Amino acid sequence: MSELDFSLLPLPAIHFGAGQFSRLAELAGTFGTTILVVTGSHALQDSGRLSSLLDSLHSAGLKAYHLVVDREPSPELINEALAKYRGLSLDAVLAIGGGSVLDGGKAISAMLLNRYPVERFIEGVGGPEGFTPHDGRKVPFIAVPTTSGTGSEVTNNAVISRVGPGGFKRSLRHSAFVPDIALIDPELMLTVSPELTAASGMDACTQLLEALTSPFASPYTDALACSGMEKFSRSFIGACTDRSLESSVRGDIAYAALMSGIVLANAGLGIVHGFASSVGGLFNIPHGTLCATLLAEATRENIAGLRALDSGHPVLQKYARAGDILSGVVSREVHAGCERLLDTLVEWQELLRFPRLSIYGMDESDIDAIVSVTRSKSNAVPLDDAAMRRILSKRM
Repeated sequence: MSELDFSLLPLPAIHFGAGQFSRLAELAGTFGTTILVVTGSHALQDSGRLSSLLDSLHSAGLKAYHLVVDREPSPELINEALAKYRGLSLDAVLAIGGGSVLDGGKAISAMLLNRYPVERFIEGVGGPEGFTPHDGRKVPFIAVPTTSGTGSEVTNNAVISRVGPGGFKRSLRHSAFVPDIALIDPELMLTVSPELTAASGMDACTQLLEALTSPFASPYTDALACSGMEKFSRSFIGACTDRSLESSVRGDIAYAALMSGIVLANAGLGIVHGFASSVGGLFNIPHGTLCATLLAEATRENIAGLRALDSGHPVLQKYARAGDILSGVVSREVHAGCERLLDTLVEWQELLRFPRLSIYGMDESDIDAIVSVTRSKSNAVPLDDAAMRRILSKRM
């Protein structure tokens, strides 16, 4: 098998740039006349953009229903929405918001033409009759992110979670679930808080780094991951601090998030996202926050594991390259580049005060149970239980 062999998921029609939001009525109208608009609970409404969007849809002769998704989507939320909207012959679902809103809209789009509860089609969950593969039929879906993090606007899965004992954080997935249209307007991100900017940005950074170092990476995903990291590195701290109101800065982070979605869909993700599934089902920790707090220690364990296997391992070169890009300083040899990457991630962790896991009710006694159910086939290197315990313990 050649290192150039790879397969790609389809991409949406992508519309990227400041002011693209004004095109939504035109784009939605290409699918029909009845639209379900899915948003979060506050930001779009408070900015006045929701009312202007609904007015533009009405002026274009479209009928719009509105649904609020105010938390990470659960099976109950999705099934309640389906019960309300299945009989309305919707022509498209338009989701505008953060990752939870996009995942909620994507799941609703995927399930409107199906008569069963969503649990039946969630990986690793299933209903009373067990897991059933989805047939891919859906209502057309338009994704408009208002944060820069998950890349859900270009991925083929929707994350569904149930938090608590027996909880889970798993995906509803099919290649057909890639949105039909992804519209990314950096102006929608200008008012995102510093805390959310940091957390969602670190989700994108994690996805770029994990996809770059995945065993399933290709020259295609490597190129996009590095391109995303270049934009991310020049604007991330500014977006979280004194340059948050600059459209070009927000554009860089939105571009990084877009690239992160494309590469994760085609190369897979690593141990941080493995923990996102296992920890996220037990504790109410925002996904981006979990990525932010674990990335430095997870990267440290991955680099140590690769060095133990082979000091000249080619993936170490990728970590070194990421270190050069994210730090803005070119290293002369691989070891220095890897160390520079770790230093940069720790510097961001301290500067932006990423919270520790204990803040969300997790303690040392939870670690063994979490490790026992954490898997990541796309991680840069196989990690044993001791390594995974160290990652969590150091961030308690």
